Amino acid sequence: MESPRRTRIVLGEVATRRPAPDRTRAELTAQTAIGEALVKGLVRAQLALALRLALVVVTGLGALPLLFAVAPAVGAVTVLGVNLPWLLLGVLAFPFLVAVGWAYVRWAERNEQDFLSVVRRPGP
Repeated sequence: MESPRRTRIVLGEVATRRPAPDRTRAELTAQTAIGEALVKGLVRAQLALALRLALVVVTGLGALPLLFAVAPAVGAVTVLGVNLPWLLLGVLAFPFLVAVGWAYVRWAERNEQDFLSVVRRPGP
């Protein structure tokens, strides 16, 4: 009686080396102290940006009524038949707010890209 012929099967994928797991991503996923510190840093950066730009808006728009109260002659100026306070607060305030919003989005995305570059940086 003949024994069945043996066939040898070699799996090439098993022999390949798998890359080491990314420690930073693991820290974020597991919500460890290091991952929490990274996320808190991002949140702090976004909050600081929001507060700085809010200060710009409050200063820019809040200073106008103060200027008109302190120097009533400036408030009496007319441009194209419209009083300067109406023109500044009623018309030009909107492009100012759009510009501040655009700057916020641009800088917030830059903060997020910086965060991602830290997360994606290869470990030691």
